[in-house]
Amino acid sequence: MRKIDYIVMHCTATDQSAKVSSIVKYWAERLGWRNPGYHFIIDAEGEVTQLQPLDKASNGVRGYNAHSIHVSYIGGKDRDDRTHAQMVAQQAIVKGLHGMFPDAKIQGHCDFPKVRKSCPRFNVADWLKDIGINE
Repeated sequence: MRKIDYIVMHCTATDQSAKVSSIVKYWAERLGWRNPGYHFIIDAEGEVTQLQPLDKASNGVRGYNAHSIHVSYIGGKDRDDRTHAQMVAQQAIVKGLHGMFPDAKIQGHCDFPKVRKSCPRFNVADWLKDIGINE
């Protein structure tokens, strides 16, 4: 297993109606990525799709992917528009990953140096406190 230093929270910056298959196709055809952008993606109904095994890197944050796991919700085009189902699924995934990798720092994409995005469109540190994970 890879050494995991970060669990990174993302949004797709699309409408919530975007399909996982369309997002994956965009990465491959438009961006030329061989690996997906996230390990997990959560649709508006809270359905979780694992796009990449945890022992393989994905393309979530340039320069940090070798030691990161990436979790995204579909949405966040203009604001934090997570559904209740997405928040429940997100919490379950992150708590599970935190149990597996207790030393990994959990943070948003926007919290990395030189990132000029508002992804995931919510304050991850505040959210972690709300769900009982004290970073």
